[in-house]
Amino acid sequence: MSLIDDLRAAVGAAHVLTDGDLSAWEIDWRKRYRGRARAVVRPGSAGEVAAVVKACTRHRAAIVAQGGNTGLVGGSVPDPSGNAILLSLGRMNRMRAVDAANLSITVDAGCVLQAVQEAAAAQGLLFPLSLGSEGSCTIGGNLATNAGGTQVLRYGNARELCLGLEVVTAAGEIWDGLTGLRKDNTGYDLRDLLVGSEGTLGIITGATLKLYPQPAAVTTALASAATPAAAIELLQLAQGRLGPALTGFEVMNEFALSLVRKHFANLRQPLAPAPWTVLIEQSDAEGAEHAGALFEALLAAAAERGLVADAAIASSLEQSKAMWHLRETITLAQVAEGPNIKHDISLPVSAIADFIAATDAALERAFPGIRVVDFGHFGDGNLHYNIQAPVGMSGAAFLERHEHAINDLVFDAVAARDGSFSAEHGIGSLKRDALAARKSPVALGMMRAIKQALDPLGLLNPGRVL
Repeated sequence: MSLIDDLRAAVGAAHVLTDGDLSAWEIDWRKRYRGRARAVVRPGSAGEVAAVVKACTRHRAAIVAQGGNTGLVGGSVPDPSGNAILLSLGRMNRMRAVDAANLSITVDAGCVLQAVQEAAAAQGLLFPLSLGSEGSCTIGGNLATNAGGTQVLRYGNARELCLGLEVVTAAGEIWDGLTGLRKDNTGYDLRDLLVGSEGTLGIITGATLKLYPQPAAVTTALASAATPAAAIELLQLAQGRLGPALTGFEVMNEFALSLVRKHFANLRQPLAPAPWTVLIEQSDAEGAEHAGALFEALLAAAAERGLVADAAIASSLEQSKAMWHLRETITLAQVAEGPNIKHDISLPVSAIADFIAATDAALERAFPGIRVVDFGHFGDGNLHYNIQAPVGMSGAAFLERHEHAINDLVFDAVAARDGSFSAEHGIGSLKRDALAARKSPVALGMMRAIKQALDPLGLLNPGRVL
């Protein structure tokens, strides 16, 4: 029996796609990687995923698992060889159970993040993972890449929000680790090993996730700051005054917001242009009046210290959403401006101001006219430090000529400050060589040993991460 016949027997002929336009699965979100799948297979259950893996093992065919295909590092599309099976988990979108007393929800890996948020909200609860792509990214992909997002400061990355997993191994066995326990010290933590492994050690088919009580009030504000150092001092002030109620602390440089004004002129920006704009959000358990008073006192204290020149507090949910929409539209504005070099880096918060000043200057000396789009999650030290080509120069040509040198310059600056060149997007294909060059030999040896032990044939997402 051929591989395609085996796959049809596993999931049904209607869910094995070999003809027609498969570009929705074969091209990554950034349009940077274009592969070719031997077939797109759409299983409907963990049992069907296991059957597909066994079939691929018999025929020695590689498997690339894919959720919403919103990744940014080329980790979830097939290579150009046409040999890999693209395993699309979109049909696996069942909300399995909500345990309100345990503050947990169990879902299929193909559930869209926004649908999980809504399922929690329907029970009066909160699932706090929040990303710009939440309307299309899936839980399996979020966990496979250990996604971060806008509320890491309070709730942590996807790993911290995961209690248990269901995973199909490279042998086609199903590991049922869908526990809702907060404490379980029975051996190695397999959950944390699989989270962030980008489909190279096993295929996540289900997850049990943490929920939280809905906050009584959410308050959002924009504030302008003259320097990154002032923004960091504002962060420290907010942490001291708001404590665990501080949910988000995002910072955007003026060029980032200028691209939003240029390409999305309909989006109102409530503050005048400033070198840096900070988006602050708190989630309060004591109600809107208490939250508003805390926020006003915080901004007044920041103004007295000269940390902010202007501020605007959202007076409605719609205004709060509009403020977040400005932040989330930066990525789309960059796409409209043209191809760019993306960096997803993390640094100790104390090192951010020095990094920005030194690296901005070094880039301008080496590549005159380059434009830095700097925005991200200051609260947890994660910057999206992106580079746009000089005005009048083709973005594609700029990437082809200078991407490697720019990456080296930025990554060296990050390493010099004990940071990481991958904060929340993963390694995929894009950063595989950087990982090999910059991770310690001891760490790489341990990672390769784990890969060999769990996927001895090397069929799970080959060529990614390692």
